Amino acid sequence: MSRRKKIDRDRLLDLAEAIVRERGAAALTVAALARAAGITNGGVQYSFATKEHLLAAMYDRWSEDYDAQVAAMTGGSTDHATILRAQIKIIQQEEYDQASLDRSAVMMAVLMQSPEQMERYRRECTARLDGLDFAREDHRRLLMALMAVEGAFMMRGFGFMTFTDAAWKGLENEIDSMLTNLQKDA
Repeated sequence: MSRRKKIDRDRLLDLAEAIVRERGAAALTVAALARAAGITNGGVQYSFATKEHLLAAMYDRWSEDYDAQVAAMTGGSTDHATILRAQIKIIQQEEYDQASLDRSAVMMAVLMQSPEQMERYRRECTARLDGLDFAREDHRRLLMALMAVEGAFMMRGFGFMTFTDAAWKGLENEIDSMLTNLQKDA
C-alpha cells in the first residue's frame, strides 16, 4: 500500500503567489494551483477549502511576518507610539527590488480579489492609530511620518513614481530626522 503524499501548505502559498505575480490575480484558481503543485484539485481543497481560504492564508502569512518584525523591533512593547515608529522603520527598510515589488503586487491583487481581506487590512491599518492622541503635536507628526513613508512606498512600489537613489535616501533621512526629533520631544 502506498503512503499518502503530505501536502506542504507553505509550498502551495509560494506557488499561489507565483501564479498571481506571473499571470495576474484572475489566474489564481484551485485548478491552476493544483497543476502548478502537481497535485489534484482535491489536494488543494484539502489544504484550503476554498479560494477565499487560500487568499486568507496568503494574507495571514504576510501579516504574521510583519507582526514578528514589529515585535522584534519593539521588544514586545505595547506603547502605541513605539509600535508605530517600528512600523515606519520596517516600511522604510523594505528593499526596493523585484521581489519586493512582486510581493506588493501580489498583496494588492489578493486584497482586490477578497472584500473580506480588504476589510481586514483596512481595520489593521486603522488600528495603527489606536492609542494616539492627535491633540498632541508629537502624535500628529508621527502620523505625518507614517503617511509619508506609506505614500512613498506605494508610489514607488506600484511604479507610479520613480525615485533616484539619492531622492529615496533623502526622503528616508527626512523621515528619520522627524522620528528622531519626535523621540527627543517626547
